[in-house]
Amino acid sequence: MDETSQPIEVLLSVSRDDRRGLGTQIEAQLRGAIREGRLRAGARVPSTRDLARQLGVSRRVVVGAYEQLAAEGYLTLRQGARPCVAETARARVFPTPAASAPAAAPRFDLRPRAPDVSAFPRSEWLRCLRDALQAMTNAELGYGDPRGVEALRSALADYLGRVRGVVAAPERVVITNGYSQGQGIICRVLAARGARRIGFENPSHPDQRRIAERAGLEIVPIATDDAGIRVDQLDRAAVDALVLTPAHQHPTGAVLTGERRRGLLTWLRQRDAIVIEDDYDAEYRYDRAAVGALQGLEPDRIVYAGSASKTLAPALRLGWLVVPARLLAAVTDEKDLADCGTARIEQHAFATFLARGELDRHLRRMRARYRRRRDLLLDELAHALPEATVRGIAAGLHATVELPGDHDERAILDQARRRGINLMTTYDFWIPPGTGAPTLLLGYAQIPVPAIPTAIRALADAVRSTRER
Repeated sequence: MDETSQPIEVLLSVSRDDRRGLGTQIEAQLRGAIREGRLRAGARVPSTRDLARQLGVSRRVVVGAYEQLAAEGYLTLRQGARPCVAETARARVFPTPAASAPAAAPRFDLRPRAPDVSAFPRSEWLRCLRDALQAMTNAELGYGDPRGVEALRSALADYLGRVRGVVAAPERVVITNGYSQGQGIICRVLAARGARRIGFENPSHPDQRRIAERAGLEIVPIATDDAGIRVDQLDRAAVDALVLTPAHQHPTGAVLTGERRRGLLTWLRQRDAIVIEDDYDAEYRYDRAAVGALQGLEPDRIVYAGSASKTLAPALRLGWLVVPARLLAAVTDEKDLADCGTARIEQHAFATFLARGELDRHLRRMRARYRRRRDLLLDELAHALPEATVRGIAAGLHATVELPGDHDERAILDQARRRGINLMTTYDFWIPPGTGAPTLLLGYAQIPVPAIPTAIRALADAVRSTRER
């Protein structure tokens, strides 16, 4: 088959009910497509015989339309060659917003947002992905259970029970596209069931509060201190649900004490409320024994939420919920409506990754690596910012660095950016913003060890510069 006889499809249609002739309709549609840029200069169009077949008209009609368009300069027609849009034909130019230049990469990234993705176990993941794909049946390439792949739900139930003390039957595990989707699903389900007020630790992540607000829930701040959330404020808060980070409070790093855990569970049962437990980085601990998940103590009232974003990479978009039985049907339905289920090939790969012990090995490697970075960060802070109080360092991937009360967080952020440093403060984490002590959040997962001393000296210079103005 030569090139001129190969069929090419083009989006055209004609109607015999149109008052215009068939040829005129073809001309108008091709002319419009060229003018609007849908058919660009040099683009091939169907042969006259091919287009006549597609439209169900005589070839003579198409020949006449093509000849008219060629005469107007829209088409190029040559004997033995495929018709194409003339090089002289130009689409109308529509003004487009100027593309913003990509932000320059910072010299030092101290934001506590992600793990060291350069250490992602690519070879191991690729093996698991390949093996999982080869083992999947044709049926497993369909939509399937919106809760997720059974193999992954079972592997996660085993892993979370072993490592975090979670009570997790596979049928109560729901796979999500990261933590944020999971929280949004739970908040929408709670709102549909009549919940109106949801408590958040103060301080807490502003994006998590936005998710709850978008579901129609009223945000109620609950104070925290070095022992975690102030349980004594819960009765007065009169909330229907609560979002907690008990193993490593975000962002302060406080651990919910045993006494407060007991008080929280008592309130939870009396109020018959729901807790969303965000176990965002509990796998990383350095100077203390593991703290089990709160969900293991009250699985019928606590939704356990986790993800692979801090342990492996945010790009995986894999999260999970362990859902109380009374919410399971509604959560499954909400997940189904959201996206018909999380990517299933990646779920099979992650199930294989877990079953082979690859996550355990990766976490052992990364704990040692992060601990070295944390220790160096603390040494440099002690020399460069001796006036600061450092907290939240026994676990996680960031340190909270509290400065004396007369420091201005926003001015420090500005001076840090001028020096090529990206970092975060707790300013927007407070309800209302800026009502807490000035505190820097210094992540150490993404910065190489050799860069830490220089980064902290530059940060200290930024802090001092705000005092000299």
